[in-house]
Amino acid sequence: MRAATPGVQTDARRPRKRARPAGLRLRTALGLAIIGLIVLAAAVGPTISSHDPLRQDLGGRLRPPAWVAGGDPAYPLGTDQLGRDVLTRLVYGARTSLLIGFGAVLLSGTAGTLLGLIAGYYGGLADRAIMRLADIQFSFPFILLVITLVAVLGPGLGSVVLAMAVGGWATYARVVRAQVLALKGREFVEAARCLGAGSLEILYRHIFPGTVGPLSVIGTYSVGQMMVFAAALDFLGLGIQPPTPAWGTMLADGLAYLDTAWWLNVFPGLALVLTVLGLNLVGDAIRAAADPRLRRNF
Repeated sequence: MRAATPGVQTDARRPRKRARPAGLRLRTALGLAIIGLIVLAAAVGPTISSHDPLRQDLGGRLRPPAWVAGGDPAYPLGTDQLGRDVLTRLVYGARTSLLIGFGAVLLSGTAGTLLGLIAGYYGGLADRAIMRLADIQFSFPFILLVITLVAVLGPGLGSVVLAMAVGGWATYARVVRAQVLALKGREFVEAARCLGAGSLEILYRHIFPGTVGPLSVIGTYSVGQMMVFAAALDFLGLGIQPPTPAWGTMLADGLAYLDTAWWLNVFPGLALVLTVLGLNLVGDAIRAAADPRLRRNF
C-alpha cells in the first residue's frame, strides 16, 4: 500500500463541503414558486382579465367551472351568486390579502424591533415598561384583540392592517430584546464603544444586523398568519366590506351555496391555503439557512 505523502491530504481525509439536502431544495423551490405565482397573478392578472370583478350579471349567476357540464370557457372557475367571475375576483382578492399580510407585518415588525432594541440595549425603566406592556399584550387572545380594535376603528383595509400591527408587535419586541441582550456584551460591541461609537451607531451597525435572521423567519411565518386572520375578519363581516373582492368575503358569500355551488368556497379556500403553505415553506428555508443544524431535519 502506498503511503500518503506528508503534508498532502488524501481524498479520504479532504473535508467535503456538505451539500444542501434535496428535500430542503425542493421545499424552497416549491415555496418560492407558489409565492411567485400568487404575486404575479396579483400584479398582472387584473390587467389581462376581460371581466370586471364588480360587474353583476344575474342572468349568468352560479355558472359552474368551465370543465364541468354547463360551464362556460369565458368563466374558467365559474361565477358567483351575482354572476361575477370567480377567477377575476380571486386575482383581485390576492392583492387585498397580500397587502394586508405584508402591511401588517411591516408595521408590527418595525414597531416591535424599535421597542426591542430600546428595551434590550438601555434596560432599566424603559425595559420594564416595554416588557410589561408586552406581557399585557400576550394576555389577550390575538384574534379577540384584533376584533375589538376593528370594532372600535370601523371595518376597512386600513383598520384591519392597523389592528393587526397593534396586536403583533410584542413578538418581535421579545425576540429582538433577547438578541440584543446576547450581543451587547460581545467583544466587537465593546471595541466599538471604546473607539468612541455612540449608542445609535452601535445599535444600527453592530447589533441590529444580528437580529435580521430571526426577524426574517418570524416575519415570513407571520405574513401567512395575518392573511388567515384577515380572512377570518372578512368572513365575520368586520374586515374588507363588499363588494371589494377579498378571499374571506368570498368564503362568506359562498357559505349559503355550499351544497349547490361548491366552487364558491373551494377556490378561495384553496388560494388561501396555497399562499400560506408557500410562505411557510419559504420560512422553513430561511430558518434552515440561519441555523445549519436544522438542515438534517429536511
